[in-house]
Formats: sequence, structure tokens, C-alpha cells
Amino acid sequence: MANIKSAKKRILVNKTKKDNNVPKKSVMKSAIKKALVNPSEETFNEANKRIDKALKSGIITKNKAARQKSRIAKKLNSNK
Repeated sequence: MANIKSAKKRILVNKTKKDNNVPKKSVMKSAIKKALVNPSEETFNEANKRIDKALKSGIITKNKAARQKSRIAKKLNSNK
């Protein structure tokens, strides 16, 4: 356990951020899986929306967001 006050605060802040980010990331991953398993315009839009929200809140990087969107779009276009 940390002895310095700022380190203790950092531990608490990191825990709070993790508690907020894990559910958002989980919802995003579920939407991506749904879009890959059942490619449709509706699931594609939902997954893109979740990816954008995760990107905006800093949960994932812009390259990962672009890669995931591209992957979903490729899957959707191959099934048309």
C-alpha cells in the first residue's frame, strides 16, 4: 500500500476510472460481436456508435477504433 498522500489518491482515482470504463468496454465488445455474428445495417450502426463513445471517453485508441469499424464494415459488405 502506498504511503504518500498523492499515491493513495491516485489509487482511488484509478479504481474509480476502471469502475466506469469496464462496463462501457464490455458493452462495446458485445456490440462488436453481435455485428460480426449477425451482420446487418442495424447492428453495424450500433457497433459504430459504441466504438465512437469508447473512443471519445478514451477507453480505446483511434487506431483500434478505426480497425474495429473497418473489420465490421468488411464483414457487412461481404454478406451483401
